[in-house]
Amino acid sequence: MTKKDLAMVAITKGGVEIARQLRDHFSEADFLISEKFTAAAGGSVIPLKGPLSKNVGEFFHVYDKIVFLVSLGAVVRLIAPHLKDKHVDPAVLVVDDRAQFVISVLSGHVGGANAFTETVAKALGAIPVITTASDVGKTIPVDILGRELGWTLEGDENVTRVSACVVNEEPVAFLQETGEKNWWTRPTPLPSNIDCFASLEALMAQEIGRPPVEKEADSTHRWAGKRYGAYLVVTDRSRSSFPGQMQDRTVLYRPKSLDLGMGCDRGTPLEEIEELIGTTLEKNGLSMASVRALATLDQKSNEPAFLQLCEKYGWRLVTFSKEELQQVEGILTPSAVVERWVGTPSVSEAAALRSSGASTLLISKVKAKRATLAVARVVLNKE
Repeated sequence: MTKKDLAMVAITKGGVEIARQLRDHFSEADFLISEKFTAAAGGSVIPLKGPLSKNVGEFFHVYDKIVFLVSLGAVVRLIAPHLKDKHVDPAVLVVDDRAQFVISVLSGHVGGANAFTETVAKALGAIPVITTASDVGKTIPVDILGRELGWTLEGDENVTRVSACVVNEEPVAFLQETGEKNWWTRPTPLPSNIDCFASLEALMAQEIGRPPVEKEADSTHRWAGKRYGAYLVVTDRSRSSFPGQMQDRTVLYRPKSLDLGMGCDRGTPLEEIEELIGTTLEKNGLSMASVRALATLDQKSNEPAFLQLCEKYGWRLVTFSKEELQQVEGILTPSAVVERWVGTPSVSEAAALRSSGASTLLISKVKAKRATLAVARVVLNKE
């Protein structure tokens, strides 16, 4: 079933009048109106025949957001039988019959109900009512942090525990190794219980109360990890790179911070290229979830395996001319053979560097039977 964006639901005379006001601001919405009031609603509407309780099941999971112009208690009873999971349930809002309050009821973070509550309240000149602890406390929303920046969350099973530490103002470590730095968007300062770190070594030093020891192979294994109740980690490194003591108290955020540079023989199978990428990233302790783009020579813009990979993982396919790749500095393994065939001494390394804006590679050229791969970390303008 194709999801729709927004529904406004009204079954009373007052609710219909509010719906008419909202039409000016949300013309793209579907207006689901009790059959007896469809004429009064004006414009295009979807009539609701019979009691709302008989209709809710038919449209509840059709929309991403539903605004009920109905009392809060009635809405709670109406939607209760249809709730599944916060990742699939729609954002639900309630507006009272006088449009005094707009209440975020369901899927406040993941579904976007809290943010949309502010939008609807502004349109009506009403008071937004948001009860999510992180919003009330003006602290980090653990389950959606960085979503607008394209970050993905890993460690969903730890979200509840970590969120509790954040909102209860327990000491929390925020470790950011890569990704955009403009993730804090509230007008208020970052809460004092959140300590920020730019490296695991600095975090470890704070935990154990001594300066970090460089190149201490077993330092992570001797780390007691007792100072912080939870860890928020923005990284493209694999989870196994972090101390065992952190595992059940950590939520990882995956920014799109890695660009892959690739070359291949025409018609190389998807499976071979995918295995090369997966094996190489795993070996180097990097996460596939942080890949932003696959970069290559423009002659490969229609390479089937590259197109299939980008579609499968949601990566950008970036291509450069041989002249553009010739100009790239920092190539570690130039090839006379490649230059003879395509006109540039490097494809994979040059493409990775050019696409990412980096001056050095994270992973220099790795060869498979019919493909090559290099990896660079993205340089961000807002860091």
